[in-house]
Amino acid sequence: MGDAVRVSGLTVVRGGHEVLRGLDFTLRSGEVTGLLGPSGCGKSTLMRTLVGVQAGVRGAVEVLGEPAGAATLRRRIGYQTQAVSVYDDLSVRENLRFFARVLGVGADRVEQVLETTGLVPQADAVVGALSGGQRSRASLAVALLGDPDLLVLDEPTVGLDPVLRQELWTTFHAIAARGAAVLVSSHVMDEAERCERLLLMREGLLIADGTPAAIKASAGARDIEGAFLALVRGGAA
Repeated sequence: MGDAVRVSGLTVVRGGHEVLRGLDFTLRSGEVTGLLGPSGCGKSTLMRTLVGVQAGVRGAVEVLGEPAGAATLRRRIGYQTQAVSVYDDLSVRENLRFFARVLGVGADRVEQVLETTGLVPQADAVVGALSGGQRSRASLAVALLGDPDLLVLDEPTVGLDPVLRQELWTTFHAIAARGAAVLVSSHVMDEAERCERLLLMREGLLIADGTPAAIKASAGARDIEGAFLALVRGGAA
């Protein structure tokens, strides 16, 4: 379906330190891409760069045909941070109605994302009374309100039980099947097999870019964790 994101020579400097170092990659529409690497490797910084909220950026970052951060992209990008981004003292539906007004989308969209995220039974529950997984899904619902062409999710499955993780990954693939580019970060290597394509990061660098099968084959490894270790030990980083 074409490239949703094109990045060339991306470097991010923070506090005199290069957090990202000369990254080059693309993200395709209609695919779920996993961004994997240990905590502190630069995943969140990269995601903030793509949605246009990161300072100290050098290089070219084009998102949906526009420079990252362009005002015209606001309704076309959905972004879920690691921290829950909804109000604890409002119900799920009240949160969604509030953010829908901010985005200028109709009330019908609120009901659609409740259905998509499986939150219809909790729609009128106060967010502060929900489980961690349900609160995470409420944040995801907000990110989906604008029916985004690019969905950026920063470790959305951390701390969730296996059943809920499976349900969320099913949702991510359904969104991609409708034509969106979906970027999901994780430091859990076993989530790699759920992605159609992977970007592996270490210390601000991309050390691999390809399908899970291709990355494992090139590293001579049986799983992505083994491939990651082989790439690191082979001096790829």
